[in-house]
Amino acid sequence: MEQDDRKLFVLDTNVLLHEPLAIYSFKEHDVVVPMTVLEELDQIKDRKRDVSRDARVAIRALEDILGGDTTPEEIINGVPLPLREGHTDASGTLSIFPDHQIDFTIGALPGDNNDNSIINTALHLQQQYHPRTVVLVTKDINMRLKAKGAGMLLVEDYRTDQLIDDIRFLAKGFHEFDGNFWEHLQKVSTERQGRHTVHEVPLKDLGDDIFYANQYLLDQDSDFCGRVVGRTESTLRVLDLGRDRLLNMEAWGVRPKNVYQGMALQALLDPNIDMVILTGPAGCGKTLLAMAAALELVVERNQYDKVIVTRNTPEIAESIGFLPGTEEEKMAPWLAAITDTLEVLHKHDVNPAGSMNYIMDKANIQFKSINFMRGRSIQNAVVILDECQNLTASQIKTMITRMGEGTKLICSGNLAQIDSNYLTAVTSGLTYMVERFKDFEGSANIYLNGVVRSRLAEFAEEHL
Repeated sequence: MEQDDRKLFVLDTNVLLHEPLAIYSFKEHDVVVPMTVLEELDQIKDRKRDVSRDARVAIRALEDILGGDTTPEEIINGVPLPLREGHTDASGTLSIFPDHQIDFTIGALPGDNNDNSIINTALHLQQQYHPRTVVLVTKDINMRLKAKGAGMLLVEDYRTDQLIDDIRFLAKGFHEFDGNFWEHLQKVSTERQGRHTVHEVPLKDLGDDIFYANQYLLDQDSDFCGRVVGRTESTLRVLDLGRDRLLNMEAWGVRPKNVYQGMALQALLDPNIDMVILTGPAGCGKTLLAMAAALELVVERNQYDKVIVTRNTPEIAESIGFLPGTEEEKMAPWLAAITDTLEVLHKHDVNPAGSMNYIMDKANIQFKSINFMRGRSIQNAVVILDECQNLTASQIKTMITRMGEGTKLICSGNLAQIDSNYLTAVTSGLTYMVERFKDFEGSANIYLNGVVRSRLAEFAEEHL
């Protein structure tokens, strides 16, 4: 390949914090890391934040390539990227650009902040290597605008880890057919498996849509509702559930208010599904269904030993200061949604407060911080991971890999309510999890369509 055909990618600090091994993501093209980026990583690596771990990983990755016997001249000119498992297509070079030594003049921005220094580096390289393509890569929207305004021809977001380009394309976990489902079909083979009825449906009759494991199927004009339980190249195996049967399901006194809640409850109570992902707007019943199903499985059916509830703790407003008490007492304010749900489930009892205390003890409900989950192995429990739209893909992986034998994981979140400064709907760990697990036979994903909390909440969700 000619040198001019290879692009030159200049990386901003936030790219390496978002993906510490991003240097391996540019295939045959060359990567440049300005010295200013190393200074920012150095300032971040010692903070007591999760982002500090990513900074240290990025620094170690750079050291693995540029350390040892590499000379200063080689570091500036570019060192070939070594072969790395999972990144075998990375064949370009990595170099450090000494931007602190350059007196920028062409289209230079004031050099009094780090963003401007990185933009000036990209502009300098764009002029130096013309007509070779030079691209500035940053996740900072304002920095992309500044770079464009300063004369940078190509500025891009880092999208290598994005599984979808638009949140509208996120898998919803169900497919709704127009009209009557049975009218789409030329031939159906049906068999009984114990109490269950399974249909074998030709894929060619269902159009061009792609169907996934445990995806729910329903239509507009009949009571049909089914779940995909198997697939071959030519047929789809569908477990017949029936809309009426779903709407009459019950867990801890809670019945579905619509068919979407019915599908969610069916997945939550199915012992063959290890992970259930509930997404949807505020007030659609995610937490209520998760908690009701957890109590049903632990107390009534004795299928699990305990309920563990956890979430991360981003702050929407100002900090409320240091919280006293044990881990569970510290987590209580963050998990007030769970205690609110328990109150709703027992509001008709003679002594609601006594009932809540009894159930908290009977179901062995534990409030845990996500900060202390690394290294654990959780057995025979229902784990509720609430508000997981604020988790990164790395944090999601940490949580899922904690789940041991006989544990059911329930993840819930609303991608319209992300509080993290570093995440968007398409980069959230919740989006990552939905897309990665949509064809895993041990998981189900349901988008709960419709707000059922109150007419006030429904109006707010639609109009604010």
